[in-house]
Amino acid sequence: MDEGLPIAYLTLDEGVPVYASDGAQLGTVDHVVAAPEKDIFHGIVMKGHGGQCFIAADDVALLHERGVDLRIDSEAAADLPAPHGAAPAWHDRNRESSRPLEAHPRPLHRR
Repeated sequence: MDEGLPIAYLTLDEGVPVYASDGAQLGTVDHVVAAPEKDIFHGIVMKGHGGQCFIAADDVALLHERGVDLRIDSEAAADLPAPHGAAPAWHDRNRESSRPLEAHPRPLHRR
């Protein structure tokens, strides 16, 4: 499967598939959790069949244009926690359906 070129968290789009280390697709990216002004990537909130879950940056192996590869397998991913809102989460302000959860002077995704 061609996931495209490697990318930085700043350009990761909503809806990109998320894959466990065993190759199973777990869900899609809902949004990135980051503090871009300090260049800190906290992780990703993923939409899956069981709802949303938080994937810590340490569990993310690679980010690509069309795929996020995790360091954990699908069994370990079943135990991922629900997001709890402690870190800032950013959405693309250029999309009507996306609004930042906390105010920030610039959007996470750049076009």
